[in-house]
Amino acid sequence: MAKKELCVIFGGKSPEHSISRKSVTSVLNNLNKDKYNINVIGITKQGEWYLYTGDYANIEGGEWEYDEANKKKAVLSPDAGEKAVLVFDGGFVKRFNPDILFPVLHGEYGEDGTIQGLFELSGIPYVGMGVMASANSMDKFNSKIVFKHAGIPQADWVEVRISDDFEKKMDEIENKLGYPCFVKPARTGSSVGVGKAHNREELNSALKHASEFDRKILVEENIDGHEVECAVLGNDNPKASTVGEILPTVEFYDFDAKYNDNSTKLQIPADLPEETIEKIREYAVRAFKALDGQGLSRVDFFVKNSDGTVVLNEINTLPGFTNISMYPKLWNAMGLGYSELLDNIIELAEKRVK
Repeated sequence: MAKKELCVIFGGKSPEHSISRKSVTSVLNNLNKDKYNINVIGITKQGEWYLYTGDYANIEGGEWEYDEANKKKAVLSPDAGEKAVLVFDGGFVKRFNPDILFPVLHGEYGEDGTIQGLFELSGIPYVGMGVMASANSMDKFNSKIVFKHAGIPQADWVEVRISDDFEKKMDEIENKLGYPCFVKPARTGSSVGVGKAHNREELNSALKHASEFDRKILVEENIDGHEVECAVLGNDNPKASTVGEILPTVEFYDFDAKYNDNSTKLQIPADLPEETIEKIREYAVRAFKALDGQGLSRVDFFVKNSDGTVVLNEINTLPGFTNISMYPKLWNAMGLGYSELLDNIIELAEKRVK
């Protein structure tokens, strides 16, 4: 059987650029080379696209950008008649025609619907959610509205915009949520720009920090409980994995704890009653369907220490794929190895229906 032409895309202008490099290195090392001809597109932090043909080992640390012998300017054509990536080689324009686009991108310009719009214009099947589902999932306000309509319990919240009077908003937050509370940019992932406030001074500081990343800020009540995650895989009939629990050694699971702190432990399956695990799996699939999801997502929850209530935290449409990431580990615990998981994700992209 002929190999599929796969175009794997990484990097991007998001603050999560470095996490994309970690994820894509794991993906590239685990793709079945007997099934796919792999073409790699790297997007710099400035938004420049390059076809990269060098050593995968140079991607994670960012050295690939300086490997001039192995990179050429490239663009994905929006012409659906072409279905092509155009590569600029000296005075010539070459092309290749991917069967599948596989974005390994996190955050802005990667999982917020922007690049998915380009993929739609190109006419080439791609991995992950569509434009609207990606945009709504990335925007924590929009997803909360969708999940509320779907009847999924969530933490209470207050919406803040950078044009608001922070003093008045802090009064509202104190009256409605109290302390501690979490402050999050509305459209970042990997805990970028997230802060935990224990008092008004910390709240003010966290709001100002979050506003550096987004003009919309979500402030949520603190949930005292287990932080757990569930992986979803599928299109119209998605399946949920078992549930994994995060056991960080810091106060909350921030960017460093996720990607730089080797002391953070993952427990799979989570140490929870079976009925709680099944409730989480049910909510994960419900959240995925409510957003009209396709392909894959990781859905994050809290389980309250007080009464075992399950509370949805957020959904991640292109979850981390590093060697310590929960998504592949959850499916591995279900008997689906990393390479087989990638095969499944690519097959779902081929079968996706608008």
